[in-house]
Amino acid sequence: MRLGVLGWPVAHSRSPAMHNAALRAVGLHGWRYQLLPVAAELLDEIVPSLGRAGFRGANVTIPHKAAALALATDPTERAAAIGAANTLTFGPCGEIVADNTDAPALVAALPFDIRGATAHVLGAGGSARAVVWALIGAGARRVLIWNRSPERARALADAFGATPWGPGEAMGDADLLVNCTSVGLDGGDPFGSLPLVAASMSNYRCVVDLVYTPFGSRLIEAAADAGAATVDGLEILVGQGALSFERFTGRAAPLDVMRAAARG
Repeated sequence: MRLGVLGWPVAHSRSPAMHNAALRAVGLHGWRYQLLPVAAELLDEIVPSLGRAGFRGANVTIPHKAAALALATDPTERAAAIGAANTLTFGPCGEIVADNTDAPALVAALPFDIRGATAHVLGAGGSARAVVWALIGAGARRVLIWNRSPERARALADAFGATPWGPGEAMGDADLLVNCTSVGLDGGDPFGSLPLVAASMSNYRCVVDLVYTPFGSRLIEAAADAGAATVDGLEILVGQGALSFERFTGRAAPLDVMRAAARG
């Protein structure tokens, strides 16, 4: 039985190491998990063929999360509400079930109850959709959304009852900052591309960066130096991956094994 992760690029993904370790830990030695690098223009051709090729499921990462939902025959209520999917499960008759495990993984990873809190979300893609939906659903009082394209930020805010971050608007303070962009994936300085300065990290109780790299996230480092609580992309990867693993296999996810493998 085969599993994989769809993305473009996807070579950096720690999902194969994490899931293959989990498969071994629960005794599924005939299963394997692999990278599935697929360009956007090929996604609608590749995804429907995966079930016939022996795949039980696939995770989905940048930039395919919205497109993956559109290819599903059976989206869950959560994925449909979010408008993006990160978990596809393939049935024997060609059915494709789409779910989104990013949202519950984010809420579970936060070090405090988000009810009544305020949040700043950077980005307006598939991951940002899951984050905004999760925060508002968990009771956040106000969620501000920034994106390089103000129109995309406004569209996402309108979809979920959040607030778009207008050009030139002062950031102010918030309880939570979540980076849902790919800025920092190459290890570069996020403060040159995002509406942030290192000194502003002390304005937040917690900073979450969905980006993860072999050398760590500079945004997370700056937040920790400023005294904020932090949640890095690997912790979110483990949380959403554990939920996906249980969907794919029907087995309880060995969290400690997955965390150790993801962190390498």
